[in-house]
Amino acid sequence: MVKNKNNKKGVMYSTNPNFEFEYENKEMKTLPNNEQHLKVCIDKHRAGKIAVIIKDFVGKTEDLKALGKLLKTKCGVGGSTKNGEIIIQGDVRGKVMEILEKEEYNYKRVGG
Repeated sequence: MVKNKNNKKGVMYSTNPNFEFEYENKEMKTLPNNEQHLKVCIDKHRAGKIAVIIKDFVGKTEDLKALGKLLKTKCGVGGSTKNGEIIIQGDVRGKVMEILEKEEYNYKRVGG
């Protein structure tokens, strides 16, 4: 594990000379596609634009970004990957769910 001052957990400073910082382990093992339980939501963003949001991905950031890129490419739209969520521009929830099904992800449609 890399000991980086930005990964310190809980304590900012200690006067105890024998104190050892507890470090956060940000790297999570990515679950296989068939063990993921994703939520596919529709949301209105700025200026009333509609976006599809995929939540509850369990795994590494690189794998989340790869899934986001796959969805954006196959839907032919833009989007982003932030805070553990994939945001796909436009009302393409049906297409996103088809792609997730082909890739053998477990997903649930949430909201209208």
